[in-house]
Amino acid sequence: MDFPAKIRSLPTSAGVYLYKNAEGDVIYVGKAGNLRNRVSSYFHQSRVQDAKTDTLVREAVDVDYIVVANVKEALALENHLIKQKKPRFNILLRDDKTYPYVKLTLAERFPRVYVTRRLSKDGAAYYGPYFPTSLAYRLVDLIHRHFLIPSCKVDLGHFHPRACLQYYIGRCLGPCVEGLGTPEAYQEAVRDVKLFLEGRPTDLSRSLRERMEKAAQAQEFERASKYRDLISTVEQFQEKQRIATVEGDDADVFGYHYENGMLAVNLFHMRGGRVLDRREFFWEDLPELNNANGETGVPARPDQNSNAQTLTGEDARLSIDSFNSGDSFNPGEFFSALLKQLYIGQPYVPRNIYLPVDFEDRATLEEVLSEQITRDNSRPARVHLLVPQRGDKRSLLDLSATNAKQSYDQRFRIMKPNTRAIQEALQDALGVPELPERIECFDISHIQGAETVASMVVWEDGRMKKSDYRKFIIRSVEGVDDFASMREVVTRRYKRIHDEKKKMPSLILIDGGLGQLHAAAEALGALQIINQPLAAIAKREEIIYVYGQEDDPVVLDHHSPMLHLIQLIRDEAHRFAVTFHRKRRQMRDRATELREIPGVGIRTTRRLLEHFGSVQAVKQADVAALSAVVTRSQAEAILGHFQK
Repeated sequence: MDFPAKIRSLPTSAGVYLYKNAEGDVIYVGKAGNLRNRVSSYFHQSRVQDAKTDTLVREAVDVDYIVVANVKEALALENHLIKQKKPRFNILLRDDKTYPYVKLTLAERFPRVYVTRRLSKDGAAYYGPYFPTSLAYRLVDLIHRHFLIPSCKVDLGHFHPRACLQYYIGRCLGPCVEGLGTPEAYQEAVRDVKLFLEGRPTDLSRSLRERMEKAAQAQEFERASKYRDLISTVEQFQEKQRIATVEGDDADVFGYHYENGMLAVNLFHMRGGRVLDRREFFWEDLPELNNANGETGVPARPDQNSNAQTLTGEDARLSIDSFNSGDSFNPGEFFSALLKQLYIGQPYVPRNIYLPVDFEDRATLEEVLSEQITRDNSRPARVHLLVPQRGDKRSLLDLSATNAKQSYDQRFRIMKPNTRAIQEALQDALGVPELPERIECFDISHIQGAETVASMVVWEDGRMKKSDYRKFIIRSVEGVDDFASMREVVTRRYKRIHDEKKKMPSLILIDGGLGQLHAAAEALGALQIINQPLAAIAKREEIIYVYGQEDDPVVLDHHSPMLHLIQLIRDEAHRFAVTFHRKRRQMRDRATELREIPGVGIRTTRRLLEHFGSVQAVKQADVAALSAVVTRSQAEAILGHFQK
């Protein structure tokens, strides 16, 4: 069926539509109350012509759709598909900042508490998010000290010969050693922690007081004193919470500043009437296509005044980078999409969200978020998306907008125009022959020579170019030898560049001192690559050594933008290398015990971990569950191994 015929055959139900290009890639995801009318309106001759929508129409050669029961389901599904498919015409929320949660591992025999930023369906209970970040760590520390529930990595599936230091300093009940405590006492502490984290201090205090009185009647005075101290801790914490609560409700307050195709958004997190944290978002390439007037943009929604059915608010475009058919930024459609990406599917949504502008599907989104928190909390609740026009709440919006303006100036007016000036100053300071438009930086990461890896990050024309980042597993080096590892990774990188006759970077930057610098120079020399600008930055002294000028290192002022740029690139290389190293180490550690089982190899181990999520989950599975992933004989071997 050809494209026009497929559009005519679309149902008139509510749903989500996905435009695809000639390569079969999803380039845009949208929702509609009437799929046929919505998709047809893009191609209607009477719609307002603009380059933004024209580009989408030219690239789209196919459309898929998913029918749902109503517009609220379409809204949620569209948000999920945008995050999953990452279409080019739906620019996603570019912010990786997450807030911490406290995790109580109820699925384990002896539950533990952790601070985590990643939520998963593993049977654990998650509480949060917490503002500021330090609050989550303070809560877990309080639980360790007073409830004695640990967050250690010790395998509690079997007993160990002796307890760790946490038990001896009085911060753990010692479930890892037989005889130190009873499972009943541990489960009692877990129930207390659960009440504490659920915000039920009154119930917790009542339960503790009853146990204290029973212990006193049984003349177990030491135990009774522990309950007394715990009651005091809970009541003090409850009093602090009460003081914070009377000051005001929980709310998120948004402000924005848009100018020259660039956007800054500010978000205040208010809890208990106080601003506990501030979050910034930036879109510096928003949008990515040029319209007829030279401004940038992506498709606006089709003209609602065309002969096609008039679009209602629930059919409005939800793309973050949406514009009107004119040249101005449409903040309403922007915030419609931003709120969905921030709140749909999240375990916590504040009761009040203050917005600087209204948008068409605000009521629908209110219903979706209200149903979401009602479902999560098992009791009716209501989320309010408000657009204050006067009073204290309007003052909060103005304050958030002022901060967004400051963020915009800091990001786009101060930093951006200085990029070339910084490049020129860096060229002069390091004595390199050309303007450093592309810098490639290397770092090595390992722990005592184990799982040695390297990273390469790229800075190009004023920003980190993540698409060009590379990871390397060091293969020819055994033990601790950073110099040999650096030689290997530089050789591998630039041998390929040399063979493919690609352009070398303006500057190669090494994270390290003179030893790493000379190792990289030797690798380039062996490849007969000469006159390549090469430098290294020593970690502690922040001194830059330029190859060929080692006796005269470059010492930049600590407030110099040039030093800040070098540090930013170096720190990014270090972060990228450490993250890759941790991932490989975790994979190795997780797979070690499974690989010890006869008949279980690398592929079987990978399948088990992907299916069950952890070695602990594999241990708890029965033969039937294991047989869904591996053969019956392998399942029996795995079960027998862990039963021993």
